[in-house]
Amino acid sequence: MKSIVKYKSIIDHYESCLAEYGDSHLGVDWPNKQDAEKRYQVMLEVIRDDRKGLTLLDFGCGASHLYGYIRDNEFSGLEYHGLDISPAFYTLSRNKYPETNYYCMDVLAKPNQLQSYDYIIMNGIFTEKREMEFDEMFEYFKNMLRVVFPKVRRGLAFNVMSKHVEWERDDLFHMPIDTLVSFLTMELSRNFIIRNDYGLYEYTVYLYKEPNHG
Repeated sequence: MKSIVKYKSIIDHYESCLAEYGDSHLGVDWPNKQDAEKRYQVMLEVIRDDRKGLTLLDFGCGASHLYGYIRDNEFSGLEYHGLDISPAFYTLSRNKYPETNYYCMDVLAKPNQLQSYDYIIMNGIFTEKREMEFDEMFEYFKNMLRVVFPKVRRGLAFNVMSKHVEWERDDLFHMPIDTLVSFLTMELSRNFIIRNDYGLYEYTVYLYKEPNHG
């Protein structure tokens, strides 16, 4: 299973960040805490409904900093769930918030185990490709969304690195917008919003199931 070996390099990288920097923004490889919190705000703005009773899955929850942001900023009514492929991050989050539902799984290996949610947030899942080539990362990206989006009842948010930058890093996933839009419209949904208005070298996509949610 060559693809598993390839995307395991991403997992290994984040676990090494956690081992070096602990439960912090650096531990999930966000270089700036203020920018990380801006991402949480932008991700949560995918929700356009009354939040009361809605279920939200933090896919790739890491150290559950998104949940901390939700608690600190009065996003009342959301039922938060966290999922991570890494046992290290899963254990950390369970210990921090034992009252919360957490899952440790590889959804590409066991797609049927993923439950359905009103909203799913995938913050930082597709920003780094590490040793993977672009085409390998793009296949991983597509396969992941093919599994996850059918489990969304209302909307999904994810971010990727922009191509419109002064320079690109080989370890980051810089996604051409045209390439992304072609995939989304052909396979997933035409109802989406691209957010490129929050000042970082990335963009966020809100992908919705129904027109009245977009």
